[in-house]
Amino acid sequence: MDERADRILDAARGLILRLGYRKVTVEDIAAAADVGKGTVYLHWRTKHELYEALLLRESIWLIEDLIAMLRRDPATVRPSTFARESYLATVRRPLLFALFSGNVEYLGKLTRHPLRSHDLLASDRFFAVVDRFGLTRTDIPHREHTVSAVSASFYLLEAINPDTSALSAEAKADALAFTMRNAFEPAGEPAPEALAAAAAEYIAIFEELIPPYRKWIYD
Repeated sequence: MDERADRILDAARGLILRLGYRKVTVEDIAAAADVGKGTVYLHWRTKHELYEALLLRESIWLIEDLIAMLRRDPATVRPSTFARESYLATVRRPLLFALFSGNVEYLGKLTRHPLRSHDLLASDRFFAVVDRFGLTRTDIPHREHTVSAVSASFYLLEAINPDTSALSAEAKADALAFTMRNAFEPAGEPAPEALAAAAAEYIAIFEELIPPYRKWIYD
């Protein structure tokens, strides 16, 4: 069943990247996946649910990329570096970047993650890790809101001002890292032991996200 579901999701992904959410029908997806329309509905009740499943699968792949990155280099957990590498990893997944940047051409009304409350809880846990290991300054008013707003702006700005598309993804990621480092990180270098411990906790949180995502997609 998972293999067939993945084949349908692969077909949907290819079509939406070429044509956008509005122009793709369940019939188109079924034909591209070489299954009947009814078979698609055995997995997901609506086109909207199918695309939510597609975004969750993309999220799993992104999470796996981030886990691998943290395992290769625990220092990546520093807020500035993590923001930079997360941005680039997201850019490499156009559907997720469309979600985070509010690109209605690709995703239409698909602007909410189906496990949003679960993700928000994880976000609180990430901030707790950052606090515990002293990776951000403690004098920032409404820190979680401020950090999230600054990071989100780098994803959303292109939709507001298309001229920013002239910058490369690497240049935008470098600017994000510079901003995070100078605005939010304390002076000095964190101890390698602290970075390793924080990275291990980030990995544990990410690994807990994956099973409910898989359950939503395939069950």
